[in-house]
Amino acid sequence: MKRYIYILLLPFLLLACHDSDKNPWKNKKPTPPKVEGIVELDGELDDLRDGITVLDDSSLAFVLYAPGKQSVELVGDFTEWEAEGKYKLNKTDDRFWIRLTGFEADKEYGCQYVVDGTIRIADPYAQIVLDPNDKYIDASVYPNLMPYPKGAKDEIAMVVSTSTSKYPWQVNNFKVDNPDEMVIYELLIRDFTEERTIAAAEQKIPYLKELGVDVVQLLPFNEFEGNDSWGYNPSYLFATDKAYGTPEAYKRFIDACHKEGIAVFMDMVLNHVFSQSPLVKLYSVDGKLTAGNPYFNLESPNTEYSWGYDFNHESKATEALVDSVCAYWMDEYNIDGFRFDFTKGFTNTVGDGWEYDADRIRILKRMADEVWKRNSDAVIIFEHLTDNKEEVELANYGIYLWGNMNYAYNQATMGYDKNDLNWTSYQLRGWTEPRLVSYMESHDEERLMYKNLAHGNKVEGYDVTDLATALKRNEAAAVLYFSFPGPKMIWQFGERGYDIELNGPDNKDRLKPKPPHWEYMDVPERKALYNLYSEMLSLRKKYSAFATQDYEPQAGEGGFKQILLRDNKASICAVANLGMVTKEGVLTLDKSGTWVDHFSDTKLEVTGESATITLQPGEYRLYIQQK
Repeated sequence: MKRYIYILLLPFLLLACHDSDKNPWKNKKPTPPKVEGIVELDGELDDLRDGITVLDDSSLAFVLYAPGKQSVELVGDFTEWEAEGKYKLNKTDDRFWIRLTGFEADKEYGCQYVVDGTIRIADPYAQIVLDPNDKYIDASVYPNLMPYPKGAKDEIAMVVSTSTSKYPWQVNNFKVDNPDEMVIYELLIRDFTEERTIAAAEQKIPYLKELGVDVVQLLPFNEFEGNDSWGYNPSYLFATDKAYGTPEAYKRFIDACHKEGIAVFMDMVLNHVFSQSPLVKLYSVDGKLTAGNPYFNLESPNTEYSWGYDFNHESKATEALVDSVCAYWMDEYNIDGFRFDFTKGFTNTVGDGWEYDADRIRILKRMADEVWKRNSDAVIIFEHLTDNKEEVELANYGIYLWGNMNYAYNQATMGYDKNDLNWTSYQLRGWTEPRLVSYMESHDEERLMYKNLAHGNKVEGYDVTDLATALKRNEAAAVLYFSFPGPKMIWQFGERGYDIELNGPDNKDRLKPKPPHWEYMDVPERKALYNLYSEMLSLRKKYSAFATQDYEPQAGEGGFKQILLRDNKASICAVANLGMVTKEGVLTLDKSGTWVDHFSDTKLEVTGESATITLQPGEYRLYIQQK
């Protein structure tokens, strides 16, 4: 009976409670789940790799290789940047590690390691880092960049997240079809457009496609010191430099190049790093390296050239780092190949690096093998510039090597006689494989056009310092240059006669930004040079004779130069007068009959295997006889 009374009274009791301040249900909200914050997970080191690993959408693992160090603590947004002992990393042999959970899915966090209580660094494997200089990066270049944390004490910090989202690549498994004949375009993102960004460079891909290049080789774009650099002062080897854009913007550029059939190579600096590198900070006091560090030579063994802190390539730690760096950029960014800077320095042999060095050869072959183990199609280029015997051995191993021909070509375009171009030929160097990447210009060499205009030769009635004359002579040099079989390289804007002095008027600003001068394309004579480059690159693809092993250059000192190329489809003879006066010369040809100049459509009737022609200074011909 009592239960029925309770049921009848319940609505009235509820109504009374509704009006009472003592109502236990008044303004009651659902109880949120208990928030534990970021806490350590159980586990071991065994299955973790160096750097930062996403375990799941709320968990991360951190591993730092730091031989000789006693303690490492993680600080960041979640500790107000103070070392409070809460996130102290475990130590197993030479590695410090921790697994943490409680991160919000996909949220970005800023953090640092505090090593031995005083050294603040970001993880050497960090993919995004924060720098006090970030305040100078415009939001249009890098939208939504996390502000540099005040608590990071003016040291580099890292950005971490549990995000596992991947860039949606539209082109996969891209490769360079024929690297023995590739034409590379060396490009400095900073100076290629007015905007100085990788996104703006992407908009210029049609220009590169029309030019006809096979590869874009980007000057170093992993994180370097400051925001204004050529990139040869690297600090964080796994992070893209934010001054040029976001990681996604770099990937879009690479994907867009691949869609147009253009490969992307990365200029990679692994001879040295500079003081912001966490590897240096871990093992230096007042900027001086300490003994026992696992990565660096205390002094550079190269007696002539030295920059930053010199890697010890005999060290297993350095080997592992090098292999990880190369693998990362191929895997994460679809990089097709590398140009390795100053490989002459990859040795501990004391000297200027010129003489044959068996230890260096071993080090470089090991590095190449590790790259090819991960991508058998990867193209490897060395800036080696050392003993020819060593370069022959590397070329035979499958490696491409820079060949500096700037002096000889510039002497020719300026109108002086010491201008032997024959060293453009890999065969005349004694090589059996066409792996010589010769160049008339590079980022390290003075511009042909600058010296033409500043120091060009003059005779009565003919003046190389005249703009139109100088550009025409560059056309003549390009016809010869692109006729040599083997890979070639163009330094950005050489195709339009860029003429801004490398070192500047005070000879002190080599690294200073230089204007791209896209308006040069509105100058008919400059556009004509671009068109000549484009035409030669098109012909190299059309005629297999440009890749022949049967060729004969006669391009020694003097003005009248020629190259004869032969295969079973055509014979081609490139000839130019790079002297200062009209010259009569004898063409060495391989057969009689009709030869047609590609540029003028003029026919040359040949009896026997030679013909005499007359060329004005700066004049050129490209005679073709199809079979």
